Amino acid sequence: MSELKIFRVIGKIRKPNFDIPFKKEIIALKPEHALDKVYSEIGSKHRAKRPQIRIIKVEEISPQEVEDLLLKKLLAGERVQ
Repeated sequence: MSELKIFRVIGKIRKPNFDIPFKKEIIALKPEHALDKVYSEIGSKHRAKRPQIRIIKVEEISPQEVEDLLLKKLLAGERVQ
């Protein structure tokens, strides 16, 4: 069975009025799954279509490198409210 990994996805949202850089940390099986989740989350939050989202980098990171506080709590097994 496959093991879940943590990926950091770095990119930009390019819309006519603004460019917003983003960095998201996602738990997924493969980098492709992490990308799909990022496209989904960014698209729903910012109403951006996939062509407006530019992915710069996808990297697998260790649990010690996680910066997202919610993800840190989840990995530590703490209760998330």
